[in-house]
Amino acid sequence: MKESAKFKQANREAKATVVATILVILFWCAAGFGLADSQIMFLHTPLWVWGGCVGTWIFSVIVAVVLARYVFMDMSLDADKEVKDHE
Repeated sequence: MKESAKFKQANREAKATVVATILVILFWCAAGFGLADSQIMFLHTPLWVWGGCVGTWIFSVIVAVVLARYVFMDMSLDADKEVKDHE
C-alpha cells in the first residue's frame, strides 16, 4: 500500500471515529434525557437510567464493532517493513 493510500485510510478512520462519537453522544442524550419524563421503572430503577447508562454502553459497543469490521484496516505504518515484505 502506498504511503498516500495509508494517509487516506487513516483520515477515513479518523472521520468515522468522529461521526461515531457524535452518534454515541446523540444516543446518550436521547436515551437519557429523552426518557427522563417516563414513569416506567425496571428493577426499581427509572428507565432513563437504563437507557442513558446501559443502553449507551451497548450502543457504543455496537458502534465500535461496526467501525472495527467495516472501517478500520490493519496496515503497517513502517515503510521499511513493506520493502522487506516485497523482497
